[in-house]
Amino acid sequence: MVTDVAVYLVARLVLVAVLTAAIYGVGHLFVADFPVVVALLFAIVIALPIGIWLFRPLRERATASIALVDERRRKDREQLQARLRGEEPPKSA
Repeated sequence: MVTDVAVYLVARLVLVAVLTAAIYGVGHLFVADFPVVVALLFAIVIALPIGIWLFRPLRERATASIALVDERRRKDREQLQARLRGEEPPKSA
């Protein structure tokens, strides 16, 4: 799970970095002292919708990994609660 989420996070950050560089380069052509912060802010705003569309497979894989971990934790919690009540825990599939 951690690797899937990390890959998605790094991909989003790389997208922001690439967009920042592109916006800064274009902005520097028109304005001599174009601020990097402005380029970064524009890149973040632009990267939000582009990243959702562009990195859909990575996002779906990360979401599936999180769902698997969630399901495993839920089953473990049910088994623990059943043992604490003195019942036989539900069978794991």
